[in-house]
Amino acid sequence: MSRIAKAPVELPKGVEFRQEGNVVTLKGDKGELSLELNSEVELTRDENLLQLAPRSGSRFAVAITGTMRSLLANMIEGVSNGYERKLELVGVGYRAQVQGKMLSLTLGFSHPVSYSAPDGISIEAPSQTELVIRGIDKQQVGQVAAEIRSFRPPEPYKGKGVRYANEHVVLKEAKKK
Repeated sequence: MSRIAKAPVELPKGVEFRQEGNVVTLKGDKGELSLELNSEVELTRDENLLQLAPRSGSRFAVAITGTMRSLLANMIEGVSNGYERKLELVGVGYRAQVQGKMLSLTLGFSHPVSYSAPDGISIEAPSQTELVIRGIDKQQVGQVAAEIRSFRPPEPYKGKGVRYANEHVVLKEAKKK
């Protein structure tokens, strides 16, 4: 069995755990998330520890047990601390403005690009060239960051575009005569 699946998941103080059949619901300071466990996975609770185990010895059951354990650990982290992703706008005239749930980006196109944040996601702009995306669902935060980055990904010659805060863009050498 996978080493990840064998490790128990600890429930921190302030996180409320509820299981109804195959549906697990976690409620914390930041919000509430629910996950439907695969039928091949068995979940047992021992005070503040959650242990997952495969119901059978099949390869799929063993693999999905590790996946479900990771998803459960991410949900616990999300409802207790939340997730955030930082983006930087690199380029002359590239700017970001936030009005409520609407994000307006000026990325060198003839028109501003508008993006509406989905429910559960908050977008902040500490400066005109920085964006901070926050939420409790790790997958959703990453997806929103990827969608915003896809409007103008960093190009390889000057490095202009929307990039993650810790992303290193390798620049290509210009064409020589």
